[in-house]
Amino acid sequence: MAVDASGVNVARDPDPEPGPERWNGRQGPSWSWRTSWPLALSLLPLGLLAMASWLGRHVRPSADEWCFLPSVRDHGITGLIGKFYFTDNGRVGNGLLVGLYAKFPVAGHQWFGLISGVLMLALLWALTTQLLRRAHLVVPRGLPLLVASVIAAVFLFATPNTYKTFYWPAASVSHTVAPVLACAAAIPLLRVRGRRGRVAAFATVLAAGIFMGTLSEETSVVALVVLSGAVLFAHRFFVPRVTGLVRRWSLAGAAGVAIGTVVLMTSPGSIERRERYGADRASLFAPETLLGSLRGFGQILATVLTTWQYLGAVAAGVLLGLLARGRAGRPAALLPCRPLFLLSLGAVTFVVSGYLCTVITYPVFGVRVVTTERTWNDYLLLFVLLLTGAGAFAGRAVRLRGRRTGTAAAAGGGVGPLHGLGNAMQVRAGQWDRQDRFLREQAASGAKAAPYTPVRVARMLEPFGDQGRRIWPAQCVADYYDLEKVTYSTRIP
Repeated sequence: MAVDASGVNVARDPDPEPGPERWNGRQGPSWSWRTSWPLALSLLPLGLLAMASWLGRHVRPSADEWCFLPSVRDHGITGLIGKFYFTDNGRVGNGLLVGLYAKFPVAGHQWFGLISGVLMLALLWALTTQLLRRAHLVVPRGLPLLVASVIAAVFLFATPNTYKTFYWPAASVSHTVAPVLACAAAIPLLRVRGRRGRVAAFATVLAAGIFMGTLSEETSVVALVVLSGAVLFAHRFFVPRVTGLVRRWSLAGAAGVAIGTVVLMTSPGSIERRERYGADRASLFAPETLLGSLRGFGQILATVLTTWQYLGAVAAGVLLGLLARGRAGRPAALLPCRPLFLLSLGAVTFVVSGYLCTVITYPVFGVRVVTTERTWNDYLLLFVLLLTGAGAFAGRAVRLRGRRTGTAAAAGGGVGPLHGLGNAMQVRAGQWDRQDRFLREQAASGAKAAPYTPVRVARMLEPFGDQGRRIWPAQCVADYYDLEKVTYSTRIP
């Protein structure tokens, strides 16, 4: 049965329905600062996101992108997808997204932050709106945007390395955009209306699962853990007439992820990569791998749990819980709210998925999983959503006890570090542009080789790192400028 047939909503709070002048009641005024102040408050996290997007104009290619750019230039996006499938890692979905921005070399990098940021915010906003609507909760105008923007800001900027999370496109499409896309697959389910809606919801989650399996192994692991939990515990949250739909939808998503993962794991590129790093099944489940992963994940948790900026998600949740009101409507499809059980299940899901993500990355990175922060994001979005939910339940509990309190979503904590990163990016952009002009002039004059000076930011890899001892990806730089080779130099031209 379609979700819409019963209307997914929680047991109503003992509050009156919104009156003519309360929140977004249809009989009230179209606009009022008294009822729409959350929209004004959302300018704080939105301003932070806008600032970050503006700084994206200083992004320049580095690391793996030196190799992507000449491949897309010479062979197109399909050529890069083939390269990923046959020689690199098997991630054909990743190859598609990388090709879309690599098609516009420097401009693609400069615009990536803005486009991906707007996309993620829009999807989180739509997801928040649909969840509230399906829960039959009425909130002040602008509150869904406020909550979504705080979630986005905390997710992107509370990380220890914002550059690799937000600005480095090669990492962002795999570990930052990917988990948001996975969450967005639930939107069609929340909008189900009749048989066609159910078919669309199932088709969307199946296609999303297949794509996710070829885009990000870590996000696929998180999705499988979450969907497995939905299958096992749907009866604890939904009434019987809805439980079957949720379980079938979850199984469809899990099947999609499994199909995509098989495509990836059986690809020549993935097989070659596992052989190159020794990441076969024996090493993946070896005791030293499991113990090393456990120690690494423990260190990651210690860093995450002591990062105070994540409290912004809790604050946004508290505000949501304080202001949301149940409304009269259709029969409830959710069982009575059980916050402690739901949060406990969410915490277990986060820990299990985070540890499994660490396990599958450990054979490649070893002890460096603790400093490879970009791979944390696949499960950190789940952590941010869990904190928001915990805050919402806390705010609801306070409201039901009749206490007067208030809170604001923390967004200003990321301004200082972001400003410092922006300055470093600007310096690198100037040096990169000077060297870019020099190398193009050398190639135009017929030179076969030219000197190259590594210009780094935020621990990004560059040719001739470690005082020139690490060559990669120097040959890709030479290919990009149509040179035979580049040599190590310590002076910017």
